[in-house]
Amino acid sequence: MWREERPEITRKVTWAASLGDRSENADYQYNKKKLREIDRRVRYIRKCLENLKVVDYSPEQENKVYFGAWVEIENEQGQVLELRLVGYDEIFGRRDYISIDSPMARALVGKEEDDDITVKTETDVKEWWINRIWYDPTDKL
Repeated sequence: MWREERPEITRKVTWAASLGDRSENADYQYNKKKLREIDRRVRYIRKCLENLKVVDYSPEQENKVYFGAWVEIENEQGQVLELRLVGYDEIFGRRDYISIDSPMARALVGKEEDDDITVKTETDVKEWWINRIWYDPTDKL
Protein backbone atom coordinates (compact mmCIF):
# COMPACT_ATOMS: atom_id res chain seq x y z
CA MET A 1 0.00 0.00 0.00
CA TRP A 2 2.64 2.54 1.07
CA ARG A 3 5.27 1.60 -1.51
CA GLU A 4 3.11 0.72 -4.51
CA GLU A 5 -0.40 2.11 -4.34
CA ARG A 6 0.34 5.47 -2.68
CA PRO A 7 3.07 6.58 -5.15
CA GLU A 8 0.79 5.73 -8.08
CA ILE A 9 -2.11 7.72 -6.59
CA THR A 10 0.25 10.62 -5.82
CA ARG A 11 1.31 10.69 -9.49
CA LYS A 12 -2.34 10.77 -10.55
CA VAL A 13 -3.11 13.62 -8.14
CA THR A 14 -0.13 15.61 -9.43
CA TRP A 15 -1.17 15.01 -13.04
CA ALA A 16 -4.81 15.94 -12.35
CA ALA A 17 -3.74 19.09 -10.45
CA SER A 18 -1.64 20.18 -13.43
CA LEU A 19 -4.79 20.31 -15.58
CA GLY A 20 -6.02 23.43 -13.85
CA ASP A 21 -9.24 24.07 -11.92
CA ARG A 22 -9.34 21.45 -9.17
CA SER A 23 -12.88 22.20 -7.99
CA GLU A 24 -14.44 20.61 -11.09
CA ASN A 25 -11.72 18.04 -11.78
CA ALA A 26 -13.18 14.58 -11.01
CA ASP A 27 -9.81 12.81 -11.43
CA TYR A 28 -8.22 15.14 -8.91
CA GLN A 29 -11.04 14.85 -6.38
CA TYR A 30 -11.32 11.06 -6.66
CA ASN A 31 -7.58 10.42 -6.36
CA LYS A 32 -7.18 12.96 -3.57
CA LYS A 33 -9.90 11.12 -1.65
CA LYS A 34 -8.17 7.80 -2.33
CA LEU A 35 -4.88 9.28 -1.10
CA ARG A 36 -6.55 10.39 2.16
CA GLU A 37 -7.97 6.87 2.61
CA ILE A 38 -4.53 5.31 2.13
CA ASP A 39 -2.96 7.76 4.58
CA ARG A 40 -5.71 7.08 7.13
CA ARG A 41 -5.20 3.32 6.80
CA VAL A 42 -1.41 3.67 7.14
CA ARG A 43 -1.85 5.80 10.30
CA TYR A 44 -4.17 3.14 11.72
CA ILE A 45 -1.70 0.34 10.97
CA ARG A 46 1.21 2.29 12.48
CA LYS A 47 -0.80 2.95 15.63
CA CYS A 48 -1.65 -0.75 15.86
CA LEU A 49 2.02 -1.64 15.51
CA GLU A 50 2.95 0.77 18.32
CA ASN A 51 0.50 -0.97 20.66
CA LEU A 52 1.26 -4.49 19.46
CA LYS A 53 2.09 -7.04 22.12
CA VAL A 54 3.58 -10.38 21.15
CA VAL A 55 2.02 -13.15 23.18
CA ASP A 56 4.55 -15.92 23.57
CA TYR A 57 3.48 -19.49 24.04
CA SER A 58 4.23 -20.82 27.50
CA PRO A 59 3.99 -24.31 29.00
CA GLU A 60 1.24 -23.14 31.39
CA GLN A 61 -0.99 -22.81 28.32
CA GLU A 62 -0.75 -26.51 27.57
CA ASN A 63 -4.26 -27.96 27.43
CA LYS A 64 -5.85 -24.62 28.40
CA VAL A 65 -7.59 -22.00 26.29
CA TYR A 66 -5.77 -18.69 25.87
CA PHE A 67 -5.21 -16.14 23.11
CA GLY A 68 -4.40 -17.84 19.80
CA ALA A 69 -5.89 -21.20 20.79
CA TRP A 70 -7.98 -23.31 18.46
CA VAL A 71 -10.92 -24.83 20.30
CA GLU A 72 -13.45 -27.45 19.28
CA ILE A 73 -16.69 -27.04 21.20
CA GLU A 74 -20.02 -28.87 21.11
CA ASN A 75 -23.50 -28.12 22.43
CA GLU A 76 -26.24 -30.51 23.53
CA GLN A 77 -27.83 -30.47 20.06
CA GLY A 78 -24.60 -31.93 18.68
CA GLN A 79 -23.51 -28.74 16.91
CA VAL A 80 -19.70 -28.73 16.69
CA LEU A 81 -17.66 -25.57 16.11
CA GLU A 82 -13.94 -25.03 15.65
CA LEU A 83 -12.94 -21.53 16.70
CA ARG A 84 -9.76 -19.55 17.20
CA LEU A 85 -9.40 -16.77 19.76
CA VAL A 86 -7.82 -13.71 18.13
CA GLY A 87 -7.68 -9.93 18.50
CA TYR A 88 -10.77 -7.88 17.67
CA ASP A 89 -9.20 -6.54 14.48
CA GLU A 90 -8.35 -10.01 13.14
CA ILE A 91 -11.81 -11.55 12.89
CA PHE A 92 -12.92 -9.97 9.62
CA GLY A 93 -13.33 -12.40 6.76
CA ARG A 94 -12.93 -15.49 8.94
CA ARG A 95 -16.01 -17.22 10.31
CA ASP A 96 -13.86 -19.46 12.52
CA TYR A 97 -12.09 -16.57 14.29
CA ILE A 98 -13.69 -14.96 17.34
CA SER A 99 -12.58 -11.87 19.21
CA ILE A 100 -10.87 -12.44 22.53
CA ASP A 101 -13.36 -9.86 23.86
CA SER A 102 -16.48 -11.79 22.77
CA PRO A 103 -18.76 -13.51 25.30
CA MET A 104 -17.77 -16.92 23.89
CA ALA A 105 -14.03 -16.22 24.21
CA ARG A 106 -14.41 -14.79 27.72
CA ALA A 107 -16.18 -18.00 28.74
CA LEU A 108 -13.45 -20.14 27.16
CA VAL A 109 -10.30 -18.44 28.48
CA GLY A 110 -8.50 -20.52 31.09
CA LYS A 111 -10.67 -23.60 30.56
CA GLU A 112 -9.44 -27.12 29.80
CA GLU A 113 -10.63 -29.99 27.62
CA ASP A 114 -13.88 -31.59 28.86
CA ASP A 115 -14.86 -28.42 30.75
CA ASP A 116 -18.37 -27.06 30.39
CA ILE A 117 -18.83 -23.38 29.62
CA THR A 118 -21.82 -21.11 29.87
CA VAL A 119 -21.98 -18.36 27.27
CA LYS A 120 -24.15 -15.43 28.27
CA THR A 121 -25.20 -12.86 25.69
CA GLU A 122 -27.75 -10.08 25.88
CA THR A 123 -30.47 -12.37 24.54
CA ASP A 124 -29.48 -15.93 25.41
CA VAL A 125 -27.56 -18.35 27.61
CA LYS A 126 -25.99 -21.43 26.00
CA GLU A 127 -24.03 -24.39 27.33
CA TRP A 128 -21.05 -25.80 25.43
CA TRP A 129 -18.46 -28.51 26.10
CA ILE A 130 -14.81 -28.25 25.16
CA ASN A 131 -13.80 -31.28 23.10
CA ARG A 132 -10.32 -30.27 22.05
CA ILE A 133 -7.75 -27.45 22.42
CA TRP A 134 -4.69 -26.95 20.27
CA TYR A 135 -2.18 -24.33 19.26
CA ASP A 136 -0.94 -24.35 15.68
CA PRO A 137 2.52 -22.75 15.47
CA THR A 138 2.33 -22.66 11.65
CA ASP A 139 -0.72 -20.35 11.70
CA LYS A 140 0.01 -16.69 11.25
CA LEU A 141 -2.28 -14.43 13.24
